[in-house]
Parts: sequence; structure tokens; C-alpha cells
Amino acid sequence: MSTVYLIVCGAGPAARAHEFTEHTAARGWECHVIATDMGARFIDRERLETATGHRVITTHREPGTPRRDRPAADAVVIAPATANTICKLAAGITDTYALDVASECIGLSVPTVIAPFANTALTGRAPYQRAVQALAAEGVTILDVPSHRPHEGARHLDRFPWAQAFDAALASVRSG
Repeated sequence: MSTVYLIVCGAGPAARAHEFTEHTAARGWECHVIATDMGARFIDRERLETATGHRVITTHREPGTPRRDRPAADAVVIAPATANTICKLAAGITDTYALDVASECIGLSVPTVIAPFANTALTGRAPYQRAVQALAAEGVTILDVPSHRPHEGARHLDRFPWAQAFDAALASVRSG
């Protein structure tokens, strides 16, 4: 069975991350959910854990505790990806467990897909644009998810491309 890691950031669509896990299960993939600290505030942890059969992970393990029994990822999807996470990931900042896992997977050439959810005030800035270019240069697939105006993200939650994000990861695995 193939394995995908879903890295969930703190943005409105995160409350619907179960849509991604349902799509992966329908395709016969095992999904492990990793949430940023803020992402954990948005998700329905119990629903995700029931759907995947795995704990949602948010932090590194404690020293002296056993390693987590999680298979290596065949693909990684970061969705919804905030501008903060995208910029940190491109800069190599791994100050959270989610960023650490994402960075390692990119470094190991695991197919990685990012589905951004950010407003135009952030995506129009040079640091964000440089980050997207840098990640693309490393082989990361960044979906063309339209930015929304500040304070209007709630209007776009229904259109977040959960299935498209998984399909892009699947295509990357097949072409790699």
C-alpha cells in the first residue's frame, strides 16, 4: 500500500481535511496526518484519526521514547499551505515537526505537492514569490490555487482543491 503524508497548516480549509483522507482511502492509499501547531486548532482530530486509523502528529517525539511506527512517504501533500509555511519551507526553517518532515521529504526527493491558501496581501509580496520559485526549482509541485482578498478566505473554502492535490501527488509518483 502506498503512503501519503498530509501536512495541514492553520487555514480555513483545514477544517475539511477529512475530504483529503476520504479521497486517499478511496484510491487505496494510507494517509498519515501531520499538523502544524496552528493547523491542529483547525482540524477535527478525532475524525481524521478515525478515518486514517493513525494518530495526528503535531510534535517531535520526546527524548527516550520509541520511534514512531510510520512508513516512509511515497508522496507528501501540504494543504492548506499558509504563506508562512511556504516561506519557511523554502528558507529551510524547520522550527516545527511539520516543517522538519516536509524539509526531509523534499531533501529525499519524495514527490511533494503544495496547495496554498493565502490572501493576495501575502502572495503578492516578493518573499512569497521567491519562496514559490525556490520550491518549484527543487521539484515541488505548487498548485495554482487563486489567492483571495484579505478577510475573504471564508468565501473560498468550498473550492479548496483537496482531490486535485492528491491527484497531483499521484501523478508525481507515477512519473517519478
